[in-house]
Amino acid sequence: MRRAAPLLAILASAVLVAAAASLAVGYVPLPLADLVAGLFGGGPAAPLVQEIRLPRTLLALAVGASLGLAGAALQGLLRNPLAEPGVVGISASAGLGAVIALYFGLAAAWPPALPILGMVGAGVAGVLVLLLAGRAAGVLSLVLAGVAVSSFAVALTALALNLAPNPYALSEMLFWLLGSVRDRSFDDLGYAAPFMILGAALLLTAGRGLDALTLGEETAASLGVRVGALRAQVVAGTALAVGAAVSAAGSIGFVGLVVPHLLRPLCGHRPGRLLLPSALGGAILIAAADVLVRLVPTRTELHLGVVTALVGAPFFLALLASLGRR
Repeated sequence: MRRAAPLLAILASAVLVAAAASLAVGYVPLPLADLVAGLFGGGPAAPLVQEIRLPRTLLALAVGASLGLAGAALQGLLRNPLAEPGVVGISASAGLGAVIALYFGLAAAWPPALPILGMVGAGVAGVLVLLLAGRAAGVLSLVLAGVAVSSFAVALTALALNLAPNPYALSEMLFWLLGSVRDRSFDDLGYAAPFMILGAALLLTAGRGLDALTLGEETAASLGVRVGALRAQVVAGTALAVGAAVSAAGSIGFVGLVVPHLLRPLCGHRPGRLLLPSALGGAILIAAADVLVRLVPTRTELHLGVVTALVGAPFFLALLASLGRR
């Protein structure tokens, strides 16, 4: 932990800087004095800061932390640097749950329906993956089960889009799937935060088992690690954290792939030591991307999922080419 302390301090400082930038940048310029006063409940800027910018900033940090942490945990579990939450079908299934809430008008009638159904979709995906893979399944079975669940969820999502009852419903589902933390409130954060925290706790406590797993499943079992229970813990933690993140902010990809890969060399290539830095790195990435979408001069604000895909897709190809050369 002593070796990790400087890295954690640097990342924590960067999180604070990214949060400050997220609060300061917006379509309405605010003097620093008004921003600080509004943050603590005083001055004319208080409603803007506390009701619009603060929940958006906190949600961006929470979503990024959940995605980065889940990506690091899955890469440790699957022992594959190309793994990320979409591999086990959780992101696509959470998106399907939210699309169902929008398709049937449940979100309009009762706003909590969207995050609740998103998390239900993620939970169902986690259970299905574990059931399909089997109790004593290996990494390949887990990945294949995840691919099957993800493909089915994507197909059902496409079916819902194809059968959208009206153009407004179609645009609402499409814009939500692109991912964004714009126009979110403390209610959205409140629905998702407990599940993100519970999922993060499950993932962070899996560090010792993930370190042992780098030696192989048989060696890890000889060291007292219950590999089946570890696998279920990581999948459940990912379902909770990523399901809550997707249900609150839509589909935002590549964070769980890019952040752990960038930080892994700084953590001694130990999966357990990579978990917390990846959470902080994910928070920085999403907060910075959310600042960027507000600075880009476009007619309509870019969505976070678009920005992360534009950055993550070339990164993924470069990583794949690098692994191929090795």
